[in-house]
Amino acid sequence: MSRSSINRPPTPDVDRNRENQEPALQEIINIKMIESGEKERLKELLRERLIECGWRDEMKSLCRAYTRKKGRNNVTVDDLVHVITPKGRGDFFPHNNPLSPFWRNSARFYVVTFVL
Repeated sequence: MSRSSINRPPTPDVDRNRENQEPALQEIINIKMIESGEKERLKELLRERLIECGWRDEMKSLCRAYTRKKGRNNVTVDDLVHVITPKGRGDFFPHNNPLSPFWRNSARFYVVTFVL
């Protein structure tokens, strides 16, 4: 069966509908952070902190263990992402993580100082 034989209405263009709307606060914050370089600075700081606290080494170790278990030729990047994502997020974002307040406060400070 040919797809061209199906008579469907055109899919609405999401971007066209968004043109008339004001950007959401989250979008404004994101734009301001990119323009000021703050987003890149925080990303680099996050990379450094993840290395310092051993999180990166732990994720690398999980990948190696999984690859050894399944065999190097039987593992895809998607498999590794699927395996380590729950552990990685669980380790980094729990309420008892000493870095969590730092990131919340950094974001709050930026929004209050530069956006609002």
